[in-house]
Amino acid sequence: MVRGLDLDQKVSGKMKHLTIGHLAKEAGVNLETVRYYERRGLLPRPPRSTSGYRLFPAEVARHLKFIRRAQALGFSLAEVAELLSLRVSRRTTSAQIRAKAEAKIADIEAKMRSLDSIKTTLRKLTKVCDGRLPVARCPILESLEGEGS
Repeated sequence: MVRGLDLDQKVSGKMKHLTIGHLAKEAGVNLETVRYYERRGLLPRPPRSTSGYRLFPAEVARHLKFIRRAQALGFSLAEVAELLSLRVSRRTTSAQIRAKAEAKIADIEAKMRSLDSIKTTLRKLTKVCDGRLPVARCPILESLEGEGS
């Protein structure tokens, strides 16, 4: 094996194939992540060499990086799968992709409002607790039990 190429494959410049370990390293993920994405259908099942190694086309590394970047932007794996299918469809328009991004923005904004509300509530609770009362009379715990303000 040389730099991710299986020696029983012709090294002709046509298509470079990577073993799972080399693919994971190139994409900056671990082996289990590659296997997980493969099980989830986000990556195509690769052919195997005569010695049984998975041989991923080199462009799958770009595919993995796409998945990671989409997740970093808040897309769930189901949404990533949808983006990947839209990406390869000839009928997809950039307007459809934009709509997905706008929907994600709206989702993020809703989560931010929810988190801000939670933060406001926790700030109020910490202001009424001076930290000197016995736990049995803690205003934060009482509030969580539905007995406080």
